[in-house]
Amino acid sequence: MQLPLLASTFITVFLAELGDKTQLAIVTISGTSTRSGAVFAGSATALVLASLLGAGAGGSLSAVIPTNALQLAASLGFLVIGTRLLLRAGGETETPAAAESEVD
Repeated sequence: MQLPLLASTFITVFLAELGDKTQLAIVTISGTSTRSGAVFAGSATALVLASLLGAGAGGSLSAVIPTNALQLAASLGFLVIGTRLLLRAGGETETPAAAESEVD
């Protein structure tokens, strides 16, 4: 096993998940339940399976698509998402009630 790869993956995912909406959902669920062990087991299993799907898909895609192209596509995807979030945050001059009525 490559310890540096394991460590960098752990640190990246751990830091990315801190304060994430998934973590907030887990806090909410465990706060309404007396069985925090079951909440932990369920959330840990879900994260492991989601990571397994991601690793499997990444491994499969890298066999067909060059690594540089995958990294470029991922970078562009994050750039588009970040740009849209910045534009949306800069354009928010509505009141919360008006924004909610648009969603409905």
